[in-house]
Amino acid sequence: MEDKEDYGQAWHFYHTGNQNQRLTVEYEPLEMERRQTEIRTVFDRELSGEGAGAGYDVPDPIFIVGLPRSGSTLVEQILASHSQVEGTSELPLLARISESIGRYRTDGVRYPEAVRDLRDRDLRAYGKQYIEESQRHRVTDKPLFTDKLPNNFPMVGFIHLILPNAKVINARRHPFDSCLGAYKQLFGHGQNFTYDMLDLAYYYQQYDATMKHWHEVLPGNVLDVHYEETVTDLEGQVRRILEHCELPFEESCVRFYETKRAVKTASSEQVRQPIYTAALGKWRQYEAHLDLWQEHLGYIIDELPEASRQAGL
Repeated sequence: MEDKEDYGQAWHFYHTGNQNQRLTVEYEPLEMERRQTEIRTVFDRELSGEGAGAGYDVPDPIFIVGLPRSGSTLVEQILASHSQVEGTSELPLLARISESIGRYRTDGVRYPEAVRDLRDRDLRAYGKQYIEESQRHRVTDKPLFTDKLPNNFPMVGFIHLILPNAKVINARRHPFDSCLGAYKQLFGHGQNFTYDMLDLAYYYQQYDATMKHWHEVLPGNVLDVHYEETVTDLEGQVRRILEHCELPFEESCVRFYETKRAVKTASSEQVRQPIYTAALGKWRQYEAHLDLWQEHLGYIIDELPEASRQAGL
């Protein structure tokens, strides 16, 4: 129906499919909100400052975070086209390591609260553990590598403590396009917040609040890369990305679509093509159905750069 430009019918089927899928998965939005609030409380400016530089000080990983369908695969492909960067995949290592913290404490204190009691040598050990476990996902001897797991966005504070020289990039896109892209996607597993419009809106609110927190307590640590600005000014954004990662400019990063590597995400086909603008502002085709997102996410849209707000017009 979408290919036929019958967007009313297309929405009907997307919406019905999501309603059916939501009944088959478990997701508690209030638990997600509680968790994000706890993380923002623990990883305050004081903790971030106290632990600065105490971790494992290698520069190897470049973390790409954000939300699904927000351009993270494009950022990854740009970086993986550089001669010094290996593109790996969505590595589940950070979550696994963080979940182990406090596991054997008798008082029941676990991550993130347990991070407050870690010693400098603990932080270094966790950083080293991450690097060692990442090796089995690597196939080249390039000095740097990407870890593109969008759901790592709550981990930025933890990354800063255990890997102080790691780089972090936040892939952003207009909230409606990001949420719609997820709403149209049946994920193989996980991402259970994507099958309900209100769940998506609440999740995006928490993502936005957490990223604003990282910008506040770790100024300059995270680079926001807006999909719309990348599409309309590719070379300019490529230079920003490489500068943030302390890498020299290489033309191959602009010609990212020529890079041969396995891409296993939902954007695998898109990143094998030159930059195109057809995906900008796709949400406008379904604008009549998005009042709920406008109500909950309008204030975030007002803060976006002009390229994002005007995309698709």
